[in-house]
Amino acid sequence: MKHENANRVFLLSRDGKPLMPCRPRKARLLLKSGKAFVVKKYPFTIQLKYGSYGYKQKVSLGVDTGQRHIGFAVVSQEKVLCQSEVELRQDVHKNLYTRKIYRRSRRNRKTRYRQACFLNRVHGKRDGLWLPPSVKGKVNHNIAWIKRYLAVLPNPDLHVEVGKFDMAKMLNPQISGKQYQEGSLKGWKNYEYYVLARDKYTCQLCRKHGKGVKLVVHHIIYRSQGGTDRVSNLITLCTDCHTTNNHQPGGKLYKWMKAKKKVTTHLKGATFMNILRKRMMAAFPEASFQYGSQTYVDRKNLNLPKGHFMDAIAISGIKSVGQMPETVTMISQFCKKKRSLHEATARKGRKQPNKAAKRNAKNTKYARGIWLNDYVRAIGNNAKGYVQGFKSNGYFVYLTDGLGNYVLNNGKNYINRKQCQLIMHNGNWQKAEQKLSLYEFK
Repeated sequence: MKHENANRVFLLSRDGKPLMPCRPRKARLLLKSGKAFVVKKYPFTIQLKYGSYGYKQKVSLGVDTGQRHIGFAVVSQEKVLCQSEVELRQDVHKNLYTRKIYRRSRRNRKTRYRQACFLNRVHGKRDGLWLPPSVKGKVNHNIAWIKRYLAVLPNPDLHVEVGKFDMAKMLNPQISGKQYQEGSLKGWKNYEYYVLARDKYTCQLCRKHGKGVKLVVHHIIYRSQGGTDRVSNLITLCTDCHTTNNHQPGGKLYKWMKAKKKVTTHLKGATFMNILRKRMMAAFPEASFQYGSQTYVDRKNLNLPKGHFMDAIAISGIKSVGQMPETVTMISQFCKKKRSLHEATARKGRKQPNKAAKRNAKNTKYARGIWLNDYVRAIGNNAKGYVQGFKSNGYFVYLTDGLGNYVLNNGKNYINRKQCQLIMHNGNWQKAEQKLSLYEFK
């Protein structure tokens, strides 16, 4: 297998129609001579200023969908022209929950007369297309990124992997017939009675039971950390073990739950893939869909390691890989702002929480000519990075390389503002080229 240095650059004709991707060297020469200009950053696309013949080959786009990572691969004639991986945000639910707590607390302090609104958005659920905000964002990003690649490729064949899971059978492999209609709480008054009976009225930490022992039902994984109210995420504890000190790092309950963190069967991923499958089939009816079992066989036949973009190569329908890039484009989503106006607890680096509702002092997005997430060059060591944050009223900035690593300057993770030269103003995405030798295959 031959290797190229980097991924191909997407190319548009003077009329805005997609052409075959070109090599990075050719793209640099076109931009330097003024014969082309940049039209898109993600994925990086240039457009010609002069007419061209427009020779096109057969191109296939393979997509490995997911709730955390999306893998893409553009292939043509046994060659991988481009391979990339998009990482989506996982903190939407946490941020919305934090905002809800802040609003509820503020409403109780200042407007006690005001009734809580529960049905003010119910109209959006009647059409059957309503999704929770965290799930909706991930579904929309899966669809939007596929459309981004389709817009810069000449008549591509779209191949998408989707998932279809029987979640009831994942919990009980022997389930059948009407048992699908009978939940785990059938015959019980509520989940507390069920959990207590399941654990035989015994504390699962100290094993106390019997008369005089007061028992409570406790979450194995807290709801604030993504846990659910399912009975598989609940255990029985006594009041002597269910204490605040035991919950803290170093407590015996904390250590026990960390060792038992695999007790709960997580079905969030399976639920999301079931939702995504229907939305993808409705958004791209002309695409070719397949499931993970077929992808596994195809990837093994191509002798490729496990990875999201490697799965995308197998999904694309390529029969053999004769040439592929030495790097993979890593694209991650970046959150620029916080939703809360004040803090309930002090954030990292502060001794007291910011309760003055001063958004600018707490969360600076612009300082001395540079915006948050701008792509800049550090004069001196010629290092490049994205602005992660500001220090000392903008006199110093923190830079990251797009993979989460700080750009160091003389051993320090911040750089003087005067040494930063703006390259490109950015939105909410970051990009980095990573060598395959450094990529962590699963």
